[in-house]
Amino acid sequence: MFRFFLAALLALAAAAADGGVRAQFIGGTVPGLSAKSSAWLDLTGPDSLEFSSGRVQLRIDYRKINTLEYGQTVSRRYAAAVLISPVLLLSKSRKHFVTVGYVDPNGSQQALVFRVEKGDIRTVLAALEARTGRRVEFQDDEARKSIK
Repeated sequence: MFRFFLAALLALAAAAADGGVRAQFIGGTVPGLSAKSSAWLDLTGPDSLEFSSGRVQLRIDYRKINTLEYGQTVSRRYAAAVLISPVLLLSKSRKHFVTVGYVDPNGSQQALVFRVEKGDIRTVLAALEARTGRRVEFQDDEARKSIK
């Protein structure tokens, strides 16, 4: 039991040392990336955002980022309500999306869209605003209210 606890503690420490967040790549203009693939987003670098998904790794200079947008989708939990309890109709499921627009080294405009977990979204948005010096644009008032 103690060995299991020690191994779990070391795994958590290693994950925290990475300094990034798990995300899901939804889409964008970068070739070679498949939609809905898992990704790692590292915002701890002083000069650049690091993105990796499978064999594709990108380093985006914070000064080249020109668009930050946050949005969400909100839906009722109909399937869970039917299968488990009608009370679940009162709850909502939210998915959080971040769009990063930037200029690549060739001078072309590029965009990446990520889905970020609920526990990481505020950290990601705050880090992007601090590193880029740009304000996050909200897709609608519901998105704005959920962050405040």
